[in-house]
Amino acid sequence: MKQGEAPLGRLIRVTGVVQGVGYRPFVYKLALAHELSGWVLNDPEGVLTEVCGPADAVHRFTAQLRTQAPPQARVDQVRVEREAQAGQGGAGEWAATGFEIRESAHTGRKVTVVPADAHVCADCLAELRDPADRRYRYPFINCTNCGPRYSIVRALPYDRATTTMAAFTMCALCEAEYRDPLDRRYHAQPNACPQCGPRLLLNGPSGESAEGGQALALAAEALAAGRIVAVKSVGGFHLAVNARDAAAVALLRKRKRRDSKPFAVLARDLATVRRIAEVRSAEAGLLESTARPIVLLRKLAGALPEEIAPRNPNLGVMLPSAPQHHLLVDHEGLDMLVMTSGNLSGYPIVHRNEDALAQLFEVADLILSNDRDIEVRVDDSLVRYSEHPELAEPVVGFLRRARGYAPYPVEVGRELAPLVAYGAELKTTVALSGGSRVYLSQHIGDLKNDETFESHKETVRHLATLHSLTPRHAAVDLHPQFRATRFALKEQGGAFGEVVQVQHHHAHMASCMAEHRLEGTTIGVVFDGAGYGEDGTTWGGEFLLGDYRAVRRVAHLRTVPLLGGDRAVKEPIRTGFALALDALGGAQAAVAAFPVLAQLDEQQRHVFATMAQRGINSPLASSMGRLFDGVAALLAVTTRAEYEAQGPIELEGLLGRDLTMAAPEERYRFAASGQPGGTELDPRPVVRALAADLAADLPPAELSRRFHGAVVDLVVTQCLAILRESESATRQVVLSGGVFLNEFLLVNCLVELRRAGFAAYCQQQVPTNDGGIALGQIMVADARLREGQR
Repeated sequence: MKQGEAPLGRLIRVTGVVQGVGYRPFVYKLALAHELSGWVLNDPEGVLTEVCGPADAVHRFTAQLRTQAPPQARVDQVRVEREAQAGQGGAGEWAATGFEIRESAHTGRKVTVVPADAHVCADCLAELRDPADRRYRYPFINCTNCGPRYSIVRALPYDRATTTMAAFTMCALCEAEYRDPLDRRYHAQPNACPQCGPRLLLNGPSGESAEGGQALALAAEALAAGRIVAVKSVGGFHLAVNARDAAAVALLRKRKRRDSKPFAVLARDLATVRRIAEVRSAEAGLLESTARPIVLLRKLAGALPEEIAPRNPNLGVMLPSAPQHHLLVDHEGLDMLVMTSGNLSGYPIVHRNEDALAQLFEVADLILSNDRDIEVRVDDSLVRYSEHPELAEPVVGFLRRARGYAPYPVEVGRELAPLVAYGAELKTTVALSGGSRVYLSQHIGDLKNDETFESHKETVRHLATLHSLTPRHAAVDLHPQFRATRFALKEQGGAFGEVVQVQHHHAHMASCMAEHRLEGTTIGVVFDGAGYGEDGTTWGGEFLLGDYRAVRRVAHLRTVPLLGGDRAVKEPIRTGFALALDALGGAQAAVAAFPVLAQLDEQQRHVFATMAQRGINSPLASSMGRLFDGVAALLAVTTRAEYEAQGPIELEGLLGRDLTMAAPEERYRFAASGQPGGTELDPRPVVRALAADLAADLPPAELSRRFHGAVVDLVVTQCLAILRESESATRQVVLSGGVFLNEFLLVNCLVELRRAGFAAYCQQQVPTNDGGIALGQIMVADARLREGQR
């Protein structure tokens, strides 16, 4: 400090992901480096620190709280709450010497963000493989820079007593690390070692068991022998087999009753990944990020058994995210494992040992678990990186947002009413608002059974508890039969002041707007499989115009009858037949144009034609997802679907991730006509053109490219028409809905819309499918509550 210069004191608030990530010891070391006195502590708002010293040092310290933060930290704000100099109103209280880390404060509003679960850091990985280290080959090694977080947290502030690690008492050596501010494990809440921490457990179906290193060795031996092992990971169980063993993969498919849906692969390291898939530098960054998501990569033909991802140019790949993963893939011949969610079909991922023992032996030969409880089940995240020469920035989008990203909030830039949103029925998440943040949960799944719905409700309770949120109102889907809608409406007289029902596609649109903090009139292009419309019919190919409070449907696809209702989703050949029937005028003409329809016998064709004509058990749907289903069926790509969107995925798969558009004159064209409920977009000319090109023996990949190009042109043409006809003259367009998981469609729509002069946006913080619905429900409900509407 310069001679005669008064010391400067500051009380500084840091918010964001700053607990459980080594932020306090970072502040401690930073203060010592700048020779500052004071203290630091955790509280429900984040981190609070008080420093005193030379003004220059205090200024540098304040700036470095953000610029030099630990790798796991996400600093939202560094705010000076109080500042004074000696002799100028009270800096004397900062005159103490030394710097200390104080005990956490537990009072106040909980606005800090729970850190997500993080992969094994380089330091811990080195110790894991060092025979001289006391944690050599310890499957639960961690430090302040890595390890489980959200999956083990019960309450905030994030301290050991509020996690599932409270059951383990640290030994003297671990305790010394935990108490030393200069140690990498200072206040690492899951800190443990082989003497005092969790242990591996192995169980067989007949009661056989093993522990520790023997459990790991027997599991690896079983995998090498082609057996199926259920492996307890960070957020739940995986079902694992040797990815190089085609027979083992086939056995897993048979037992899990999953014939076609792609499996994800866990690879030993990036070099191993490069032997099975193309990896761009940005994709490598995603794979090696702290979140360790599954990344969709373009697979190399023949590198792995085709059974892993049949009829798909992509391969979902992840790197190890937990120490036991590293230990398993380090074994000879096990450098790649299929790792798929450990659950029975339609049920949530298993995360408790007792449930694994009760359920997973239906699929697995052995169960490798441990005695560290998982508080919150968290599935793997799934992301895709897309780039195009005409896009200024690449698009990184979530297909599933969970481990490594949840429960990080979305900042929407304005104060929100205290709300809970219950999401959709499929691929659902929940959300709660607090201040200007929306806390979006991890992927929960499909609410088809009581177990998943109970998980859905428990996730709401957990998020509310973590952040001291008390929602006064609820937002739900408009569909009267959705479980969450019925539940919230039933609770209206008790827990909630108002229950706001939000139309499905409006929620999609609002979700994308919220990500980008858009305001004002916006065009929403929302394509998905199905959503309950305001007229009581099924929507899914919609052009909306409006804002958060209200929208109107200005254009939509021509409806197609869903022959047999939900059966048409599982048997898209029914939708293909309905499309051909509508476009070509009769069953005979339909079969003549599309030979695949001969799979339906004459009686079926007669029954289906009658159903379509008379509307018998054939609800009408204006769905882009169903249009893709039908086209995939007519081209004999997918006539029966085992998993959701199989037809559209395999239809796009014919393009081989080549985003090149067909020449303009080769693209098919939709017709359009004005109707009382908005412009009707007619696919019948597209179906006729497909029939003509099929008769000309054009390859299916070319037909797929022409069809995809037709949908891109439809989006641009209709947005231009809305611009011409709308009084608002808005050029703001958002793209949302599950169909925009189609990479070709999404990227080319962005390119062509921007080329046409629109400001076009897509979703990157939350999934564009129903996993992002809850965010949009919050925004619409908040806007309506502000206006005194429901």
